[in-house]
Amino acid sequence: MKLVLASTSPYRRELLARFGVPFEVAAPDIDEAPLPGESPDDTAQRLSVLKAQAVAEKFPNALVIGSDQVALLEGRQLGKPGTHEKAVAQLQAMRGKTLEFHTALTLLNSRTGRTQTANVPVRLVMRDYSDAQIEAYLRRDQPYNCCGSARSESLGIALIARYETEDPNALVGLPLIKLTEMLANEGLDVLTYVSEE
Repeated sequence: MKLVLASTSPYRRELLARFGVPFEVAAPDIDEAPLPGESPDDTAQRLSVLKAQAVAEKFPNALVIGSDQVALLEGRQLGKPGTHEKAVAQLQAMRGKTLEFHTALTLLNSRTGRTQTANVPVRLVMRDYSDAQIEAYLRRDQPYNCCGSARSESLGIALIARYETEDPNALVGLPLIKLTEMLANEGLDVLTYVSEE
């Protein structure tokens, strides 16, 4: 069976590549807007399932991985900033505060229809950094396509005081510890995988 990542995120692609198992990437074409009254973890979970389902239609014999992340600051959802100005505003608002990241994961076997889902939360405490540090960071890292404007796998880690999670990869966007378990449930052991090529 093929392994397919239902995401265009370069960060998720880099994380999945750690397993050393060949995979394809397909863009899920879905509406990612939250539903009225939907909780952050429900939004992330619903979108991770929808992404996997959308891509599974094109791959009838595959294990399809969907993932979505919602970041919260004082009850308000944070998205990808897109611009320098919005990133500055996000990082200023986050300074010295605690954020919650809800990273949902779905593995869909398109042959059998079996779907596994999980939500891996991350609690993140930001440092009390200065405006000058924000500008210096953004010039170097340019995390404009990164939820919350701080790329933890790069220089953005210096903006973080501490975080709590069962899987540090969840903060980047793909919980590999949980994914290892889900893939094993489908008969794919990433530790003993041998390419058939």
